[in-house]
Amino acid sequence: MKDNGRIRLGIIGGSGLYQISGIKDIEEVEVNTPFGRPSDRIVTGVLEGMRVSFLPRHGKGHSIMPHGVNYRANIFALKKLGVEKIISVSAVGSMKENLSPGDVVLVDQFFDRTKARTSTFFGNGLVVHIGFAKPVCETLSHELYRACVSEGVKVHRGGTYLCIEGPQFSTLGESTIYRKWGVDVIGMTAIPEAKLAREAEICYATMALVTDYDCWHPDHDAVTVDVVVNRLKENSINAKSIITRVIQNFAEDYPSGDCACSTALKNSVMTSPELIDPKMKKDLDLLIGKYLR
Repeated sequence: MKDNGRIRLGIIGGSGLYQISGIKDIEEVEVNTPFGRPSDRIVTGVLEGMRVSFLPRHGKGHSIMPHGVNYRANIFALKKLGVEKIISVSAVGSMKENLSPGDVVLVDQFFDRTKARTSTFFGNGLVVHIGFAKPVCETLSHELYRACVSEGVKVHRGGTYLCIEGPQFSTLGESTIYRKWGVDVIGMTAIPEAKLAREAEICYATMALVTDYDCWHPDHDAVTVDVVVNRLKENSINAKSIITRVIQNFAEDYPSGDCACSTALKNSVMTSPELIDPKMKKDLDLLIGKYLR
C-alpha cells in the first residue's frame, strides 16, 4: 500500500522514537485542538510508502510530568490528522518475577489508580458512555506481537497495567499490595490515554517496556530515574525495530479497520439531541458529528 499523504498510524512515546532508520520526508506539524495544544509538535514521516506520525508524550526533552500531559489534546490532535491506530510506548515496572527488565508486555487490561486527570472529551451538556471492557484493540496488539516475534524480542501477550498518578514511584507497602491484586506492570501514562483513544474511535494498543521491578523485589534495588533511563536507552532499540516492522507490515497489508474500536461512540450518546450544548457539539464534531446528523 503506497499512501504517502494520509496519516493512518500514530506512535506516542519518547521523543527519540521518530529517529528511525529509513524514515523520510520528516516534517513537524503544529496542531491546535479545543483542548489546547498537544505535548509537542507532531512529527510525520514516510517509511515504506506509509506516512506515520510520532508524538513525544512528555514533550521533547521530557519536560511534562505524567499528570501534566494534555492527554485530550494529544489524542484529539492525532484524530485531526486522520490517525486510525495508535501504538503507545510506555516504560513500566514489573510486578511479576517472570516479566524481566528488557521484556515487552502487550497488556490487554488497565487498572486506573490516577486521581486528578480528565478522562473524557465529553461532559455536562453532552453525556457519553462508551464500553471499555476490552480497552486494547486486539487486532493492533496482534500486529505488535507478530512484529516482536519477527524481531526476536522477548514478548508477553496480555496482562494488566496498573496506572498510578505519580510523579513519585510507589512505596514498598503500595508495591506489595499491588502485587497481591495480581497486576502485571505498573506505570504512569496509559490512563487516560487509552480511554480517550476509545472515545475518539481510534484503535489503541500499549507496548509496555519493562525497565525495573518497581521496589518489591528483594534481589533488586528500588526503582530510580537512573535505572529507568539506562534501561529505556536499551529498550528503545527494540521499540524502534518493532515499530519499523509494524509499519512495513501495514504498508504491505493494512488491516481493514472493521474492529469495534471504529464505532465505539455508536449508541453511546445519552443526551437528547435538542439539549446538547451547542459549543460542545461544534468543538467535538470531529468525534461525534456523524452520529448527530
